[in-house]
Amino acid sequence: MSAAVATALSALTSATSAHGAVVPALIEATLRPSLTLVVVVAALVATGTSLILDRSLVRVLLGLLLIGNGVAVLFMVVSGTAGAAPFVGSAPPNEMSDPLPQAMVLTAIVISLATVGFLLALAYRLWQTSGTDDVPDDAEDAHIQRLAEARETSDTYDPSEVPTTTSDELAGDGLDGPPRVDDEIAGGGR
Repeated sequence: MSAAVATALSALTSATSAHGAVVPALIEATLRPSLTLVVVVAALVATGTSLILDRSLVRVLLGLLLIGNGVAVLFMVVSGTAGAAPFVGSAPPNEMSDPLPQAMVLTAIVISLATVGFLLALAYRLWQTSGTDDVPDDAEDAHIQRLAEARETSDTYDPSEVPTTTSDELAGDGLDGPPRVDDEIAGGGR
């Protein structure tokens, strides 16, 4: 370690509060998180991830709740040790809590609440229509998958149609209309 870094670290750790106790530097506080809270975060996120992969919308909802709570606890873990309220003039700046993680947790709570409301409405509607909260397979997706495995095309596929998009139409010079794909292939491009 260089002498300048050692001097800076000793100056940060030797700062004392009005009560004479050593105030940990913000960097040191975030480098030593509580192992218990880290394990709680890992357990919440892992359990939520396993629940979110299920077909039941209620389990997906519970998984999202667990992941949201795990992330909120993670924000609090990385925010450092608790300090005074972050109001200007209420305490010295090195004794205040960081307000940014608190604001991010509040935002995450609001987003989580909106997501929970949407999933509850979705699960209720699915239960009303089908009598279960399991997400069914899409019949059209299953049909397309069977056609792809058999290397067949659908009944509505017409190979003579030339697909055009707005970008194809805008790429033309405007005088003779949009370029056609078969003209570009026959003429070797523009």
